[in-house]
Amino acid sequence: MPNESKGKGQGLERSVSLFEATLYGIGVILGAGIYALVGKAAGIAGNALWLAFVFSGLIASFTALSYAELSSMFPKESAEFLYVKKAFKREWFAFFIAWISIVIGFISVATVALGFGGYLSFLLQGFVPVPVLVGALGLIVVASFINFRGIKQSVRVNIIATLVEVGGLVIIILIALPFLGSVDYFLTPAPAESIFSLISPITAATALIFFAFIGFEGLASITEETKQATKTIPRAVILSLIISTIIYVLVAISVVSVVPWETLAASEAPLALVAEHVFGSNIGLAMALIALISTANTVLILLIAVSRRFYGVSQEHCLPNFLHKIHPKTRTPYYAILVAMVLAIIFALSENITAVAFITDFGVFAIFLVVNLAVIFLRFSDPATERPFRVPLTIGKFPVLPFIGVITCVYMLFSFSPEIAVFSSAVFLISIPFYFLFRGRFRTKQVPSTPLEPQ
Repeated sequence: MPNESKGKGQGLERSVSLFEATLYGIGVILGAGIYALVGKAAGIAGNALWLAFVFSGLIASFTALSYAELSSMFPKESAEFLYVKKAFKREWFAFFIAWISIVIGFISVATVALGFGGYLSFLLQGFVPVPVLVGALGLIVVASFINFRGIKQSVRVNIIATLVEVGGLVIIILIALPFLGSVDYFLTPAPAESIFSLISPITAATALIFFAFIGFEGLASITEETKQATKTIPRAVILSLIISTIIYVLVAISVVSVVPWETLAASEAPLALVAEHVFGSNIGLAMALIALISTANTVLILLIAVSRRFYGVSQEHCLPNFLHKIHPKTRTPYYAILVAMVLAIIFALSENITAVAFITDFGVFAIFLVVNLAVIFLRFSDPATERPFRVPLTIGKFPVLPFIGVITCVYMLFSFSPEIAVFSSAVFLISIPFYFLFRGRFRTKQVPSTPLEPQ
């Protein structure tokens, strides 16, 4: 079995259990989508919103299995960088994919933080007017401080917040029970006269709400802080995705049953609106408070993931060495945390939650495409490496499910508008000249690797 460090001495602290890792995944998945984007997605898919979540969950499942296999083979914080480097033997390409994951990381922080700002503004209306941007920036700073304090402290905050956010979604499901069956759940904004006219709005909504499923891949970035990571991380990836998908579908059906999709699309706090529609303003404010906790939790987890990606790629000497310096007291990569905070703040200044979500999703589909390809390539080029977890359903050496993941990711990449595709590609391609300009410069000071010890 691959070796793992115990996290003693100067390394990261290895303290995350399966329960904590699974809640980490659930916390970032649920808070990112339902609370921040469900209204915008309803405006695209109408009452058929639940189908977009089913489609997104199916697409995500193929890639989740690929992450599970790769994380069991290579339990390192550099995650996608290492997977791609091992599979394709091209460090520049690995850096390109890692760059995309880092960029969408801090863009994701900005997106969810703006969702937090919307709920904060809704909650405090009539008391103290707080602009959405002010709430978003304040959250990023506070969450970065918690991230700096230590992984154990961050995970404890995540456990409490995740239980609260799941409880809030269960409330939405329960209050919608009397309304179930009250609408046509296949109705889209443009009435679907055939299966083909139904697919178009569902695909468009999926391109947006796939952001809601981002998070499970972030588990690969805390492998060096997880106990028995080669077993724990694959299990947590699969469990968190299954649980989150079930909750998503139930909530999507519930919200359009209670409130017309047109009204949801126009709301800055759609879940609070649903609760308020049934029980009045008091419960609406309570749901807004739960949404605040949920989106804040997601921002914290995303900041952990993106800072660890900075740390991991820096360890591979493709980013400046100071990014993998560890604070002697908190045992966290404090410079990486600071950089992630600053970049997230810059993107939050755009205040366009839909646009930044689309850019994020375009990058995610590109990464997922390559990760699925990596599983396929490694099955042939490196069959001897031990795989504590293997993606099921194989024909000879060929893994079928990662191949389906490749096909679905390609399909989704072509579903984006040309403007989003061009702008996103330009942002991501900046990495290639950066790599060739600075490669080798960060290898001058070799930092001793964390002592390895068998599990």
